[in-house]
Amino acid sequence: MEKLMADLKVQIIQQLNLQEVKPEDIGNDQPLFKEGLGLDSIDALELIVLLQQHHNIRIAKPEDGPNIFYSVRTMAEYITAEQNKTA
Repeated sequence: MEKLMADLKVQIIQQLNLQEVKPEDIGNDQPLFKEGLGLDSIDALELIVLLQQHHNIRIAKPEDGPNIFYSVRTMAEYITAEQNKTA
């Protein structure tokens, strides 16, 4: 899980072109939206693309998005759960 979270931080920075942010600047449980990284709805679409491209995962229920994308940890937990379903 730690490696996945570290990889996700790098992928988020690259996908969203966050040039001023380093992976160590993003806490595992830090909110990604609003008071955390300050991401917005356009960034959320980019995170959906990230899941599809890097992890071959599609979000079945869009209403789950806020919970999935709350933090790096919640994204990693979702990816792990989805990968375990197909394993």
